[in-house]
Amino acid sequence: MKIRVGFGFDVHKLVEGRDLWMGGIKIEHSLGLLGHSDADVLIHAICDALLGAANMRDIGYHFPDTSADTLDIDSKILLKKTVDLIATKGYTLGNIDATICAERPKMNPHIPAMKACLASIIGCDEDDVSIKATTTEKLGFTGREEGISAYATVLIEK
Repeated sequence: MKIRVGFGFDVHKLVEGRDLWMGGIKIEHSLGLLGHSDADVLIHAICDALLGAANMRDIGYHFPDTSADTLDIDSKILLKKTVDLIATKGYTLGNIDATICAERPKMNPHIPAMKACLASIIGCDEDDVSIKATTTEKLGFTGREEGISAYATVLIEK
């Protein structure tokens, strides 16, 4: 068996007039994330981690923000396509460990639904998907509620 690890990071600006999508679920909030797609930073970080682990570049390479095909796309579709991409090299997910950095809204109540959603898309056990949430104690752009970021580490197996 061959195992590899990958790391991903993403950040998007919070703005009015957009829905807030995180981990594939819609979260009620007065602001949403700005992006070419639905701007789900958690899924984007996971995609980058998966692609990096498989040495397949990054999410922007495969799904460019200049493409009409990815305009307003549901990031769950990007995740499914990413899982299919790493499968072309014989890899499957071992596990995910991810962290969402947001001051508001509180993410912890939504984590079980995110885990279920992501596991369903990936085709893995929910126990293979760890999601944590933190704030930055009101410091930086996250603390000023200007944006949300996410970090993900994955293990893939061949």
